[in-house]
Formats: sequence, C-alpha cells, structure tokens
Amino acid sequence: MSPHSSIQLHHQRHTQAVKRVTPAPLLRVGRWLLWTLLLIFAVVLLLPVTALLLSWLQWNTESAQILKEISQTVLPDYALTTLILCICVAVGVAMIGVGAALAVTLFDFKGRKVFEWALLLPLAMPAYVVAYAYTDFLQFSGPLQTAIRHNFGLEGRVFPEVRNVAGAAWVFTFCLYPYVYLLTRTALSERAAHLMDAGRLLGATLPRRIIQIALPLARPAVAAGVALALMETLADFGVSSYFGIQTFTAGVYKAWLVMDNRIAAAQLATMLLVLVMLLLKLERHAQQKMRFSSNKIAAGSQQAQQPTQLQGGALLLAWLACLVPIMMGFILPLIFMLRPLAANWSDPDVQLPWREFGHWIANSIKLGGISTVITVTVAMGLAFAVRTRQNKLVHGVAQLASVGYAIPGAVIVVGLLLAVGWLQNLFPTLVLGYWVTATVVGIVWAYVVRFSGVALQSVQSGYAKIPTSYDESARMLGTSGLHLLKRIHTPLLKRSVAAAALLVFVDVMKELPATLVLRPFNSDTLAVVAYQLARDERLGEAALPALALVLVGLLPVILLSRTLRSR
Repeated sequence: MSPHSSIQLHHQRHTQAVKRVTPAPLLRVGRWLLWTLLLIFAVVLLLPVTALLLSWLQWNTESAQILKEISQTVLPDYALTTLILCICVAVGVAMIGVGAALAVTLFDFKGRKVFEWALLLPLAMPAYVVAYAYTDFLQFSGPLQTAIRHNFGLEGRVFPEVRNVAGAAWVFTFCLYPYVYLLTRTALSERAAHLMDAGRLLGATLPRRIIQIALPLARPAVAAGVALALMETLADFGVSSYFGIQTFTAGVYKAWLVMDNRIAAAQLATMLLVLVMLLLKLERHAQQKMRFSSNKIAAGSQQAQQPTQLQGGALLLAWLACLVPIMMGFILPLIFMLRPLAANWSDPDVQLPWREFGHWIANSIKLGGISTVITVTVAMGLAFAVRTRQNKLVHGVAQLASVGYAIPGAVIVVGLLLAVGWLQNLFPTLVLGYWVTATVVGIVWAYVVRFSGVALQSVQSGYAKIPTSYDESARMLGTSGLHLLKRIHTPLLKRSVAAAALLVFVDVMKELPATLVLRPFNSDTLAVVAYQLARDERLGEAALPALALVLVGLLPVILLSRTLRSR
C-alpha cells in the first residue's frame, strides 16, 4: 500500500470515529442551542442601550419642554461640574500614579517591595466609603475641627466644607490612582529597561532618562489608566449624591425620580453614555499603542533593569511618593471608619445592628452568588464560542459584552426600566414589570450587563495560554463540541474562571446605583445600607457595612498582588 493510500485510509477511519462519538443530529442541536443562546445574550446586552437610543424618537411636547428647561437650568451645571471633576481627577491620578510607578520601578530603596503591593490597597476601598470617612472626620462637627476649636479657643469653621467638587476630586484621585500606577508600572518594567540602560551608557543623566525615555514610553499606559479612572468617576453615584454635587449621574436620577420623567432621564443618560464611549475609545486606542510599542521592542528589552539605589533627599521623596497615596487612599479612611464604630461599640446605650447586619450580608451574598454563576457561565460559553467559531455574530456579541463594564450603572438602570415599560405595554399579560422590579430578575439582569465584560476578559486571558494545538489533538481523538469544553478547556481554565468569579462577586457586592433602584423589597445590601445610613448622618452605624465592603474588596487586591509577585 502506498503512503498516500495509508493517509487516506487513516483519515477515513478518523472521520468515522468522530461520527460515532458525536452523532450528526446532536451536532445540529448543539449548534442551534449555541446560536439561540448567543442571540438571547445579545438581546440582553443590547436592550438597555437600545431603549436609550430609541427614547429620542419618543419626542413629545412634555419631554421637549422638560429637556428645554433642563438645558436652560441644570444641564450647564451638570456639564461644567462633570468637566471640572474629570479634569481634576485626570491630573491627580496621573501625577500620583506615575510618581509611584517611577519610584518602585526605576529605583531601589528600603521598603520598595512592600510599596509595590501596598500601592494597590486603595482599590479595595469603594469611593463612597472613603467619602463617608473623610466627611465624618473633617466636617464642622467632626473630631478634628472640634479638637482644634477646643484647644485653641477658636470659633466657627476651621476648614472649608468637604462636600464639594474639590472634596470629590480628592476622594476619586486617591481611590482610582492604582489604575494609572498598575499600567504605568507594567509599561516601565517591560519596555523601558534596555533603553534606560542605553541612555545611561550614552551619558544621559537620570532626570533626562526619565523625562525623555521612561515617560514617553509610558504615555499610552498613562492614557489608558486615566481613561479607566475617568470612566469610574462618571459611573459613580454614591460620592456625587452624598456630596451634593451636580454631575451627569446625579442628574439622571433626579430626572427619573424627582421630575418623574423617564424620557428626560433617558436622554441625559444617553449624553453620559456618549462621554463614556469616548473615554472607552481613548482607552482602547492607548492599549493598542501599548501593544504596538511592546512588539517593536526587541527581546533584549525584557531583561530586568538594575534599579538606582536612593539615599538622602531622593530616598525621602520616594517614600513620600509611595506612602502618601497609601495613607490617603486606604490607611486614614480605614482609621476614620473604625473610630465611630469603636465609639458605638463602647457605648452601652448604642446597640449595633448585628441581626440586620447578618441580613444585609445574606442579601449581598445571595445576589453576588446568583449573578456570579450566571455571568461566569455566560462568559465561558461566549469565550468558547469565540475560540471555536470564526463568526461575526460571535465576535460582535463578545465586543458588546466587553463594553458593558464601561456603561455606568445609572445608564443601565434607566435603559432597562425604559425597555421593560415598553415591553409591558406591548405584552400586558407577561407581567414583566413585576418580575424586573419586585424580584431578583431585574437586578441580576443589570449585573450581567454591567459585569460580563470583567468575567469575559478573565476567561479569555486564560484561553490565551491554552495552545490551539490542544483543540486540534482533541478533535483528532474524537472530542469536539461541548465535550471539548468539558474535558479539555475547563480543567485548564480553573484559575481564570476562579479569578473571574471572584472579581464579579466583589464588584456586585460593592455596586451601588443599580442596586439602589432595582433591589427587591426588604433586600437591602451592604452597599445600599452604608449609603442610606451615611446619608442620614448615622456614620457610626454606616461604618459596620462599609468596613465589611472593604474586607471583601481586599480579596481581588490580594489576588492581583500575588499575580504580580509571581510574574
């Protein structure tokens, strides 16, 4: 028998074996199920945003009049306040994040190893918790101003009011600078090493090497980090509402809940969505430039650079660049929240709400667990479809899912409720409004839209480490379809899936805007209770759920720190 005949015979036997393992009808059912699920998921993701865009077609006299009044009265304040806040946050996170990244990457000093992971700790602090902590400590009746007035015989206000745009910018800056720090640190460690050494050999001084080599190479990373920080700033509701500043997010809720006009709220939410999409485009462009820069640098650039040893005044500056952000973003807010909690604990007349606290934890865990299971399952199915199917629909749905994390919770809520209202009018017998507003269906829906991108990114990063040759070998041995996912991919994706589940669970626990509106009756979560108690000036009671959120937020920070150390 010739070699060619042997190859043909082997191919025929392999084809027959595959047919025996996976019958044709089962394959057709699997494909039909896959496309059905993809279409359902696409509708779930598109419906809130589509409802917002269609709201501009529902133009009537009332909505036109309200929008005209908004544009003449509060809309300029919304735009100006949001612009000022974003500029302040962008400058703040860029300065702090880049300074800390330069210190721990290019220099060696005592404590550098600790600062490398400690600079990530503010990621565990929700911004609204930090706002409560600083307000309680620095306000007129707070312990600091009270002590100063008592000891120095002063009267009146010692410090300016904390609840303003400057205070909000301070909170966002020290909570969100880790985005810039993390990306800039990665860019400097991966791209600047051999070029910094080359500049040193050519006689360039250290300041010149930093200004002309390190910072230009890190510019895309800084832009990406600033864009991420600004997206979080625009999506925030807790800080802007608690501080009483007029941002777009606060305006969306006012138009919906105070003015009772869903069309005006939808149109304001559309404007906010446009701003977020512009920032997302900036972040994607910066990420592409980072990849392009990384591909252009030779393999020798991956060699570790010997950091410069610091002494004297330079050592003090490095310590300040690293210690101040940690103190302002994590340590001091944590101490400020522990103080009223300890005062209530030691006061026999004050009873801490331990029974209600258990109820809040149970509700948070329930919503987090349900949302995590659904979101991670959808992300695994979508990532598997992207890997095995070269189809525009599959990749389009994946891109929709990845964009969802950039959409603020307020925008998702308005779009979802608007779409549900329209569907309820079209199909009155479905009682869709009840299921979305009175059960966990609506809030889980919002969570899936909001956080599916987080899970998908983690699972796809795990898939990137699995060679495609594994899939080809499995198919040659008769394993394909869902058997390939179950027997080959799932065991190799355990760590990525666990990381995705952890990130989604923590994000759901800390999420405030969607939870505040869509939670079922008698289902308050830790985030909602902390916001409500702080709004009622009961910061001693708000400290308990707020600190619980901080402890939960430490989990992904620990995971991220371990990942960076292993690298």
